[in-house]
Amino acid sequence: MLLGQELAITLSDSLNTSKTSYFGGLEDSCFVIGVESREAYTGQFYLLFSLRDAIVMSSILLGIPPARIQEKKRLCIIENDDIDAFAEIANMINGAFNTVFQGSLPNKVHLKLLSPKKFIPDVDELSETEPLPEGDYLMFRSKLEMPDQELNYLDVLIPVELGNQFDPPGEAPAAPSAEEEGAQPASGEEASAEPQTKVTEDDAVAASLEDGPVEDGIDSVVVLGDDHEERSQMVAAAGSSGYQVVEGTLNADIKDLFAGRNVRLVLIGSHDANDHELAVCIKVNAIRQDSPPPIIMSAQRWTRTAVLKALKYGAREIIVKPCSQEELIAKVHRFCKPPVQ
Repeated sequence: MLLGQELAITLSDSLNTSKTSYFGGLEDSCFVIGVESREAYTGQFYLLFSLRDAIVMSSILLGIPPARIQEKKRLCIIENDDIDAFAEIANMINGAFNTVFQGSLPNKVHLKLLSPKKFIPDVDELSETEPLPEGDYLMFRSKLEMPDQELNYLDVLIPVELGNQFDPPGEAPAAPSAEEEGAQPASGEEASAEPQTKVTEDDAVAASLEDGPVEDGIDSVVVLGDDHEERSQMVAAAGSSGYQVVEGTLNADIKDLFAGRNVRLVLIGSHDANDHELAVCIKVNAIRQDSPPPIIMSAQRWTRTAVLKALKYGAREIIVKPCSQEELIAKVHRFCKPPVQ
Protein backbone atom coordinates (compact mmCIF):
# COMPACT_ATOMS: atom_id res chain seq x y z
CA MET A 1 0.00 0.00 0.00
CA LEU A 2 1.60 3.28 -1.17
CA LEU A 3 -0.17 6.16 0.57
CA GLY A 4 -3.55 4.48 0.16
CA GLN A 5 -3.03 2.94 -3.30
CA GLU A 6 -2.89 -0.84 -3.57
CA LEU A 7 0.03 -2.37 -5.44
CA ALA A 8 -0.69 -5.84 -6.88
CA ILE A 9 1.97 -8.18 -8.29
CA THR A 10 0.92 -10.97 -10.68
CA LEU A 11 3.38 -13.67 -11.69
CA SER A 12 3.11 -13.94 -15.46
CA ASP A 13 6.12 -15.94 -16.64
CA SER A 14 9.26 -17.81 -15.62
CA LEU A 15 12.06 -18.95 -17.88
CA ASN A 16 15.80 -19.47 -18.25
CA THR A 17 17.80 -16.59 -19.67
CA SER A 18 21.27 -15.10 -19.72
CA LYS A 19 22.64 -11.63 -19.17
CA THR A 20 23.40 -11.25 -22.88
CA SER A 21 19.93 -12.37 -23.91
CA TYR A 22 18.11 -10.22 -21.33
CA PHE A 23 19.92 -6.96 -21.93
CA GLY A 24 20.17 -7.57 -25.67
CA GLY A 25 16.39 -7.20 -25.91
CA LEU A 26 16.06 -4.36 -23.38
CA GLU A 27 14.68 -1.13 -24.82
CA ASP A 28 13.70 0.94 -21.77
CA SER A 29 15.87 2.30 -18.97
CA CYS A 30 15.74 0.29 -15.76
CA PHE A 31 16.82 0.12 -12.14
CA VAL A 32 18.91 -2.89 -11.13
CA ILE A 33 18.91 -3.69 -7.42
CA GLY A 34 21.16 -6.41 -6.06
CA VAL A 35 20.05 -8.56 -3.13
CA GLU A 36 22.84 -10.31 -1.24
CA SER A 37 22.04 -13.72 0.21
CA ARG A 38 24.01 -14.57 3.35
CA GLU A 39 24.18 -17.41 5.92
CA ALA A 40 24.25 -20.95 4.41
CA TYR A 41 23.01 -19.94 0.96
CA THR A 42 25.38 -17.31 -0.42
CA GLY A 43 25.25 -15.26 -3.59
CA GLN A 44 23.32 -12.39 -5.15
CA PHE A 45 20.13 -12.12 -7.15
CA TYR A 46 18.65 -9.04 -8.80
CA LEU A 47 15.42 -7.04 -8.95
CA LEU A 48 14.87 -5.11 -12.19
CA PHE A 49 12.25 -2.39 -12.52
CA SER A 50 11.42 -0.12 -15.42
CA LEU A 51 12.76 3.36 -14.64
CA ARG A 52 9.33 4.85 -15.43
CA ASP A 53 7.65 2.43 -13.00
CA ALA A 54 10.16 3.45 -10.35
CA ILE A 55 9.33 7.13 -10.97
CA VAL A 56 5.58 6.49 -10.63
CA MET A 57 5.79 4.39 -7.46
CA SER A 58 8.30 6.64 -5.69
CA SER A 59 6.31 9.76 -6.62
CA ILE A 60 3.11 8.24 -5.21
CA LEU A 61 4.97 7.35 -2.02
CA LEU A 62 6.15 10.96 -1.75
CA GLY A 63 2.62 12.31 -2.27
CA ILE A 64 3.42 14.15 -5.53
CA PRO A 65 0.30 15.39 -7.43
CA PRO A 66 -0.91 13.06 -10.25
CA ALA A 67 -0.32 15.59 -13.04
CA ARG A 68 3.30 16.05 -11.99
CA ILE A 69 3.75 12.26 -11.74
CA GLN A 70 2.63 11.80 -15.34
CA GLU A 71 4.93 14.60 -16.50
CA LYS A 72 7.89 13.03 -14.70
CA LYS A 73 7.04 9.62 -16.16
CA ARG A 74 6.72 11.01 -19.70
CA LEU A 75 10.02 12.91 -19.50
CA CYS A 76 11.71 10.20 -17.41
CA ILE A 77 12.63 12.73 -14.70
CA ILE A 78 14.07 11.14 -11.57
CA GLU A 79 15.33 13.19 -8.64
CA ASN A 80 17.27 12.36 -5.50
CA ASP A 81 14.09 12.11 -3.41
CA ASP A 82 12.67 9.65 -5.96
CA ILE A 83 15.74 7.42 -5.67
CA ASP A 84 15.55 7.47 -1.87
CA ALA A 85 11.83 6.68 -1.93
CA PHE A 86 12.30 3.88 -4.45
CA ALA A 87 15.04 2.38 -2.30
CA GLU A 88 12.51 2.21 0.55
CA ILE A 89 9.98 0.46 -1.73
CA ALA A 90 12.67 -2.07 -2.65
CA ASN A 91 13.44 -2.44 1.06
CA MET A 92 9.80 -3.39 1.71
CA ILE A 93 10.04 -6.08 -0.98
CA ASN A 94 13.30 -7.34 0.50
CA GLY A 95 11.67 -7.47 3.93
CA ALA A 96 8.91 -9.68 2.49
CA PHE A 97 11.53 -11.97 0.94
CA ASN A 98 13.33 -12.25 4.28
CA THR A 99 10.09 -13.12 6.06
CA VAL A 100 9.24 -15.87 3.58
CA PHE A 101 12.72 -17.40 3.34
CA GLN A 102 13.51 -17.24 7.04
CA GLY A 103 10.18 -18.89 7.79
CA SER A 104 10.68 -21.76 5.32
CA LEU A 105 14.49 -21.99 5.52
CA PRO A 106 15.44 -21.06 9.11
CA ASN A 107 19.13 -20.26 9.66
CA LYS A 108 19.78 -20.82 5.96
CA VAL A 109 19.39 -17.38 4.44
CA HIS A 110 19.46 -13.69 5.30
CA LEU A 111 18.95 -11.11 2.55
CA LYS A 112 20.57 -7.68 2.42
CA LEU A 113 19.48 -5.08 -0.10
CA LEU A 114 22.20 -3.33 -2.08
CA SER A 115 22.09 0.15 -3.63
CA PRO A 116 20.03 0.56 -6.82
CA LYS A 117 21.86 1.16 -10.11
CA LYS A 118 20.38 2.86 -13.16
CA PHE A 119 20.98 1.29 -16.57
CA ILE A 120 20.15 3.08 -19.84
CA PRO A 121 20.41 1.00 -23.05
CA ASP A 122 22.62 2.48 -25.79
CA VAL A 123 24.12 4.85 -23.19
CA ASP A 124 25.53 2.63 -20.45
CA GLU A 125 27.88 -0.10 -21.61
CA LEU A 126 27.63 -3.69 -20.48
CA SER A 127 30.74 -5.08 -18.80
CA GLU A 128 31.60 -8.44 -17.34
CA THR A 129 30.19 -7.40 -13.96
CA GLU A 130 27.84 -4.48 -14.71
CA PRO A 131 24.99 -3.97 -14.25
CA LEU A 132 25.09 -7.62 -13.12
CA PRO A 133 27.58 -10.46 -13.68
CA GLU A 134 27.73 -12.62 -16.80
CA GLY A 135 26.03 -15.98 -16.55
CA ASP A 136 22.79 -17.92 -16.79
CA TYR A 137 19.76 -16.88 -14.76
CA LEU A 138 16.31 -18.02 -13.73
CA MET A 139 13.93 -15.15 -14.49
CA PHE A 140 10.57 -14.64 -12.80
CA ARG A 141 8.49 -11.88 -14.43
CA SER A 142 5.57 -10.32 -12.57
CA LYS A 143 3.08 -7.70 -13.73
CA LEU A 144 2.81 -4.60 -11.53
CA GLU A 145 -0.69 -3.16 -11.17
CA MET A 146 -2.01 -0.05 -9.43
CA PRO A 147 -5.34 1.74 -9.86
CA ASP A 148 -5.24 4.39 -12.64
CA GLN A 149 -1.58 3.60 -13.45
CA GLU A 150 -0.01 1.86 -16.42
CA LEU A 151 2.92 -0.12 -15.07
CA ASN A 152 5.19 -2.73 -16.60
CA TYR A 153 6.98 -5.63 -14.92
CA LEU A 154 9.19 -6.59 -12.02
CA ASP A 155 11.82 -9.07 -13.17
CA VAL A 156 13.68 -11.16 -10.60
CA LEU A 157 16.90 -12.67 -11.99
CA ILE A 158 18.42 -15.45 -9.89
CA PRO A 159 21.75 -17.05 -10.90
CA VAL A 160 21.18 -20.73 -11.64
CA GLU A 161 23.78 -21.76 -9.04
CA LEU A 162 22.01 -19.79 -6.29
CA GLY A 163 18.60 -21.02 -7.40
CA ASN A 164 19.82 -24.60 -7.05
CA GLN A 165 20.75 -23.89 -3.44
CA PHE A 166 17.21 -22.73 -2.65
CA ASP A 167 15.58 -25.52 -4.65
CA PRO A 168 18.07 -28.37 -5.35
CA PRO A 169 17.37 -30.27 -8.59
CA GLY A 170 16.16 -33.83 -8.02
CA GLU A 171 15.73 -36.83 -10.24
CA ALA A 172 13.83 -34.96 -12.88
CA PRO A 173 12.19 -36.55 -15.94
CA ALA A 174 13.50 -35.83 -19.40
CA ALA A 175 13.62 -32.16 -20.28
CA PRO A 176 10.50 -30.87 -22.09
CA SER A 177 10.59 -29.63 -25.64
CA ALA A 178 11.02 -25.94 -26.38
CA GLU A 179 7.27 -25.58 -26.96
CA GLU A 180 6.42 -27.28 -23.66
CA GLU A 181 9.08 -25.49 -21.62
CA GLY A 182 7.32 -22.15 -21.70
CA ALA A 183 3.98 -23.69 -20.69
CA GLN A 184 5.11 -25.99 -17.88
CA PRO A 185 5.91 -24.73 -14.36
CA ALA A 186 9.27 -25.57 -12.80
CA SER A 187 9.56 -28.25 -10.13
CA GLY A 188 9.45 -27.72 -6.37
CA GLU A 189 8.17 -24.46 -4.97
CA GLU A 190 7.96 -22.89 -8.42
CA ALA A 191 5.37 -25.46 -9.50
CA SER A 192 2.84 -24.05 -7.05
CA ALA A 193 3.14 -20.55 -8.48
CA GLU A 194 0.29 -20.46 -11.00
CA PRO A 195 0.92 -17.80 -13.69
CA GLN A 196 -2.57 -16.35 -13.18
CA THR A 197 -2.29 -15.98 -9.40
CA LYS A 198 -2.54 -12.40 -8.21
CA VAL A 199 -0.72 -11.48 -5.01
CA THR A 200 -1.54 -8.15 -3.41
CA GLU A 201 0.47 -6.48 -0.70
CA ASP A 202 -2.32 -7.29 1.75
CA ASP A 203 -1.83 -11.01 0.96
CA ALA A 204 1.91 -10.67 1.53
CA VAL A 205 1.33 -8.88 4.84
CA ALA A 206 -1.05 -11.58 6.05
CA ALA A 207 1.37 -14.35 5.07
CA SER A 208 4.34 -12.65 6.69
CA LEU A 209 2.44 -12.13 9.94
CA GLU A 210 1.23 -15.73 10.02
CA ASP A 211 4.60 -17.29 9.16
CA GLY A 212 6.85 -15.00 11.19
CA PRO A 213 8.30 -15.82 14.60
CA VAL A 214 5.87 -15.61 17.51
CA GLU A 215 6.89 -14.08 20.83
CA ASP A 216 5.70 -15.59 24.11
CA GLY A 217 2.99 -13.67 25.90
CA ILE A 218 -0.42 -12.11 25.38
CA ASP A 219 -1.34 -11.13 21.80
CA SER A 220 -1.47 -7.33 22.02
CA VAL A 221 -1.60 -4.04 20.16
CA VAL A 222 0.47 -1.15 21.55
CA VAL A 223 -0.83 2.40 21.10
CA LEU A 224 1.48 5.38 21.66
CA GLY A 225 0.62 9.08 21.55
CA ASP A 226 0.77 12.26 23.63
CA ASP A 227 -2.67 13.64 22.70
CA HIS A 228 -5.19 11.89 24.96
CA GLU A 229 -8.18 12.32 22.62
CA GLU A 230 -6.32 11.06 19.55
CA ARG A 231 -4.83 8.18 21.52
CA SER A 232 -8.32 7.18 22.66
CA GLN A 233 -9.42 7.04 19.02
CA MET A 234 -6.49 4.76 18.21
CA VAL A 235 -7.22 2.57 21.26
CA ALA A 236 -10.82 2.13 20.09
CA ALA A 237 -9.65 1.15 16.60
CA ALA A 238 -7.04 -1.23 18.01
CA GLY A 239 -9.68 -2.85 20.21
CA SER A 240 -11.58 -3.99 17.11
CA SER A 241 -8.73 -6.41 16.43
CA GLY A 242 -9.76 -8.59 19.34
CA TYR A 243 -6.29 -8.36 20.86
CA GLN A 244 -5.47 -6.80 24.21
CA VAL A 245 -4.60 -3.10 23.91
CA VAL A 246 -1.94 -1.36 25.97
CA GLU A 247 -1.29 2.38 25.67
CA GLY A 248 1.29 4.97 26.64
CA THR A 249 2.81 8.31 25.69
CA LEU A 250 5.64 8.76 23.20
CA ASN A 251 8.04 8.91 26.14
CA ALA A 252 6.75 5.68 27.69
CA ASP A 253 9.14 2.83 28.49
CA ILE A 254 8.72 0.67 25.36
CA LYS A 255 10.45 -2.29 26.97
CA ASP A 256 8.00 -2.21 29.87
CA LEU A 257 4.98 -2.01 27.55
CA PHE A 258 6.24 -4.99 25.52
CA ALA A 259 7.05 -7.15 28.55
CA GLY A 260 5.04 -10.39 28.60
CA ARG A 261 3.35 -9.60 25.30
CA ASN A 262 3.37 -10.89 21.74
CA VAL A 263 2.95 -7.46 20.16
CA ARG A 264 1.16 -7.84 16.81
CA LEU A 265 0.93 -4.15 15.88
CA VAL A 266 2.07 -0.71 17.09
CA LEU A 267 0.10 2.50 16.43
CA ILE A 268 2.00 5.76 16.88
CA GLY A 269 0.23 9.12 16.90
CA SER A 270 2.48 12.14 16.42
CA HIS A 271 2.05 15.79 15.51
CA ASP A 272 4.78 16.84 13.10
CA ALA A 273 6.59 13.54 12.52
CA ASN A 274 9.78 15.19 13.75
CA ASP A 275 12.95 13.33 14.66
CA HIS A 276 11.93 12.92 18.32
CA GLU A 277 8.61 11.36 17.34
CA LEU A 278 10.15 9.21 14.58
CA ALA A 279 12.68 7.88 17.09
CA VAL A 280 9.83 5.92 18.70
CA CYS A 281 9.90 3.63 15.63
CA ILE A 282 13.59 2.96 16.27
CA LYS A 283 12.85 2.05 19.90
CA VAL A 284 10.13 -0.39 18.82
CA ASN A 285 12.46 -2.12 16.36
CA ALA A 286 15.23 -2.26 18.96
CA ILE A 287 12.97 -4.21 21.36
CA ARG A 288 12.05 -6.82 18.73
CA GLN A 289 15.13 -6.89 16.48
CA ASP A 290 14.50 -10.39 15.12
CA SER A 291 10.79 -9.92 14.40
CA PRO A 292 9.70 -6.28 14.75
CA PRO A 293 5.92 -5.75 14.68
CA PRO A 294 4.38 -3.65 11.90
CA ILE A 295 3.99 0.04 12.74
CA ILE A 296 1.21 2.41 11.68
CA MET A 297 2.30 6.01 12.16
CA SER A 298 0.05 9.05 11.92
CA ALA A 299 0.83 12.77 11.94
CA GLN A 300 -0.83 16.03 10.96
CA ARG A 301 2.11 17.22 8.89
CA TRP A 302 4.36 15.07 6.76
CA THR A 303 7.36 16.17 4.73
CA ARG A 304 9.04 14.02 2.09
CA THR A 305 12.00 13.55 4.39
CA ALA A 306 9.75 12.49 7.27
CA VAL A 307 7.95 9.92 5.10
CA LEU A 308 11.25 8.40 4.01
CA LYS A 309 12.57 8.31 7.57
CA ALA A 310 9.39 6.71 8.91
CA LEU A 311 9.58 3.95 6.29
CA LYS A 312 13.27 3.47 6.95
CA TYR A 313 12.61 3.17 10.68
CA GLY A 314 9.97 0.47 10.22
CA ALA A 315 6.59 2.14 9.56
CA ARG A 316 4.39 0.02 7.30
CA GLU A 317 1.56 2.55 6.96
CA ILE A 318 1.57 6.36 6.91
CA ILE A 319 -1.59 8.24 7.90
CA VAL A 320 -2.24 11.95 7.45
CA LYS A 321 -4.42 13.20 10.29
CA PRO A 322 -7.25 13.80 10.74
CA CYS A 323 -8.57 10.47 9.49
CA SER A 324 -11.91 8.75 10.02
CA GLN A 325 -12.39 5.98 12.54
CA GLU A 326 -13.43 3.66 9.68
CA GLU A 327 -10.12 4.26 7.87
CA LEU A 328 -8.14 3.64 11.04
CA ILE A 329 -10.01 0.40 11.78
CA ALA A 330 -9.45 -0.80 8.19
CA LYS A 331 -5.71 -0.26 8.55
CA VAL A 332 -5.64 -2.07 11.89
CA HIS A 333 -7.51 -5.04 10.36
CA ARG A 334 -4.98 -5.16 7.55
CA PHE A 335 -2.36 -6.31 10.04
CA CYS A 336 -4.56 -7.81 12.77
CA LYS A 337 -7.44 -9.83 11.41
CA PRO A 338 -10.36 -9.76 13.91
CA PRO A 339 -11.33 -13.16 15.35
CA VAL A 340 -14.10 -15.12 13.63
CA GLN A 341 -17.30 -14.92 15.63
